[in-house]
Amino acid sequence: MTMIYGTDYHIHTTYSDGRVEPEVCIEYAVKKGLREIGFSDHLNPSGEHLKWCMDHDRLPEYAEHIMKLRAKHSEIAVRMGIEVDYFPNLEKETMKLISSFPFDYVIGSVHYLGEETVDLGPEFYVGKDVYLIYENYFNLVCEAAGTGLFDIIGHPDLVRIHRFFPDNDITHLYSMMASAFEMHDVAFEINTNGRNRPLNDFYPDRKYLPLFAEHGVPVCVNSDAHLPERIGQHFDEAYDLLRRAGYKEMAAFRNRERYLIPF
Repeated sequence: MTMIYGTDYHIHTTYSDGRVEPEVCIEYAVKKGLREIGFSDHLNPSGEHLKWCMDHDRLPEYAEHIMKLRAKHSEIAVRMGIEVDYFPNLEKETMKLISSFPFDYVIGSVHYLGEETVDLGPEFYVGKDVYLIYENYFNLVCEAAGTGLFDIIGHPDLVRIHRFFPDNDITHLYSMMASAFEMHDVAFEINTNGRNRPLNDFYPDRKYLPLFAEHGVPVCVNSDAHLPERIGQHFDEAYDLLRRAGYKEMAAFRNRERYLIPF
């Protein structure tokens, strides 16, 4: 890695659908030369016990575990985050959950359109109007940004995951998203895990990064790692993309406060 002040705030552990304990992730992050590591296990505000989400009754244990690790490690800053599914009718439940623990940041992600997730399999898209799916997805992401519940919007165009693309030009959808993020003062991530999915590229679509830069939307680079070897993966390429898009600083978080670090 280059000598950038590297942060990776989107990491999953065995508290949700990650493969290893937080301790192992920290070891890998230190080896990668990262300065900050942030844990953000999946949480569904409905409390539904899904295999990829943390049970709500484990939240106190999760918080205590991460805070102990924070106190133990001086060689890397350990941040405690959470990745919360956004549902339009569960804002109160979401607020109650995230205000009950001393998170450093909260990632808001849209995985669901209605009852189904957009990322589990390509069958979600087959035989449907792909443009309409994108339009609904982007509208929901903008709605999530407008709630004020989240510090970072995760994988903002996850809907690209299975390589179903509209025939129509969708520049206006990215422009709408960048405007919404600017208006509601929320950051977004370059999520490098798209490289490990059928998409084989980052989220969001790299060609629209200059739009986000023009709107002055803060950004961070995250791996969305579920395996420790993916922590910090492809970060040099992501930093280079951000520079070329016009970015000169990245967002970092502590105690739900954002600060900017030049790179």
